Amino acid sequence: MKLSDIADNAGARKKRMRVGRGIGSGKGKTSGRGGKGQTARSGVRIKGFEGGQMPMHRRLPKRGFNNIFRLDFAEINLDRLQDAIDSKLVDPSATVNAESLVKAGVLRRAKDGVRLLGRGEIKTKLTIEVYGASKSAIAAVEKAGGSVKILAPAKDEGEAA
Repeated sequence: MKLSDIADNAGARKKRMRVGRGIGSGKGKTSGRGGKGQTARSGVRIKGFEGGQMPMHRRLPKRGFNNIFRLDFAEINLDRLQDAIDSKLVDPSATVNAESLVKAGVLRRAKDGVRLLGRGEIKTKLTIEVYGASKSAIAAVEKAGGSVKILAPAKDEGEAA
């Protein structure tokens, strides 16, 4: 084998299409860009423009709003917490809080706080500090001999006016 015998596989390299080189090429005159006007130009096209007809985004009604005070919680269930204790990721003798759960790799990030939910069961006595917890989760932890401290500000009962 000689250096001059080395060649690419057949069809491995394709020649580029030379546009605007006559009608017989199949890409003559408008070079595959269609007719004239705005759409034939490069980089200019009005997104959502429907030829003067009222565009879809203005025909549809507006709905809802974004509450800027809404908090996004990282949620954890009791069964997930028990699995973490069984696999020795979480130390049951220490206080379990958002920071310790993130450090142990049980949660990826704490977001605006951790909320404890009641799926599954807990067998270990724990002291838990979370931003919120469901009634069933609190009952299950207290039944196992532990305690739950809620860090969220307490809601007044007479606030719904």
